[in-house]
Amino acid sequence: MHQLSGRSEKTFVKVNCGSIPEHLIESELFGYEEGAFTGAKKGGKIGKFQLADGGTIFLDEIGDMPLHMQVKLLRVLQEKEYEAVGSLYPKKINVRVIAATNRPLEKLIEQKQFREDLFYRINAVQLFTPPLRDRTEDIPLLLEYLLKRSTAKIGKRVTSIHPEVLSLIE
Repeated sequence: MHQLSGRSEKTFVKVNCGSIPEHLIESELFGYEEGAFTGAKKGGKIGKFQLADGGTIFLDEIGDMPLHMQVKLLRVLQEKEYEAVGSLYPKKINVRVIAATNRPLEKLIEQKQFREDLFYRINAVQLFTPPLRDRTEDIPLLLEYLLKRSTAKIGKRVTSIHPEVLSLIE
């Protein structure tokens, strides 16, 4: 989506929301000002959103994002601005947001673990990819792709996968 868009010349930033500790996610996404907290880097730090300004930010595992950050993300999407930790003024931002999750957001909304207004803001287009076990006909194609990529990387000339090997995998 990013490479074929008008934003392809700008930065593409990937963020795994589930891998960032809850107490660090705000400073990772929005950055912080010098002196914002004990141990803050001199000069502050820019966040992932500022890095992606003009480009695209991919928020992977958005279903794992804490509620307090969902509110701040909603503001970014609605107002197109954010505040770095310790900042006195908001900063304008122009970024495309792509979000993904493997968790059922509708159920998380019912359980009050995901904001409904944020769900409707990010739910412009849903793409569902069934698990590979439900589409075994794709396995040979994926193996062919991986084989070509691996052989090019290691410099070997392996041209095919034996049918018996394929039958074991499928």
